[in-house]
Amino acid sequence: MPRPRTHDQALRLRLLDEGGRLLAAEGPAALTTRRLAERAGTSSSAVYSLFGDKAGLLRAMFAEGFHRLARRFAELPRSDDPASDLMALGYAFRAHALANPHLYDLMFRSPFPGLDLPVEDCEDALATFQVLVSAVRRCLEAGAIAPADPEEVAKVLFGLVDGLAGLELRGWLGEPEVAGKCWELALGVALRGLQRPEEEPSLSWRPPSYRSGEGRGGGREPGPVAGSQGRAVPARRATSRR
Repeated sequence: MPRPRTHDQALRLRLLDEGGRLLAAEGPAALTTRRLAERAGTSSSAVYSLFGDKAGLLRAMFAEGFHRLARRFAELPRSDDPASDLMALGYAFRAHALANPHLYDLMFRSPFPGLDLPVEDCEDALATFQVLVSAVRRCLEAGAIAPADPEEVAKVLFGLVDGLAGLELRGWLGEPEVAGKCWELALGVALRGLQRPEEEPSLSWRPPSYRSGEGRGGGREPGPVAGSQGRAVPARRATSRR
């Protein structure tokens, strides 16, 4: 009679989730093979059998997080409204973050800076970003948003949802209902901002750093703005339109 298989997929997923919870609760130093085995109700040998070593465990946690995100994106129905589908991706990202808070930092932060990820895992992660790029491209083709580079727009939108998710996971957006309103407002403002304006904005709409100071000191040079490395660099004077 064959021996029952104990190191199965269910144990593997339990170890990945428990590893994520231990990492989220106590930080990188707490994630040891022994502590993880105790939390999962198994042995250290099971961890080594399934993942090889701690680095293999971390790579598997990273990959599992993006597999779950990819599945959530794939479950979204495609409608005839590209803008609505783009918004749906934002809400799906939120749902993923709330369902997997223990994997979020490993997916989008760097709790283990020296972790060497295989190419295939990085490609799987980038594939979820390409879903966003494709949704933006559909909006561009339909004229739902103003002409722009789809990857640049996707990066801006990812920065928005990543920031919102990080704030919500730390409780800084308030109760779920309040947080949901924040998401609705932010995604709505972002989409409206990407739409083709009826009239070109005037210079008076620009941030104060870009105003020449006319009327408040006789045409003073604008103040400094932050450079790409955090240094203060002079802002260029706005050119008047005739």
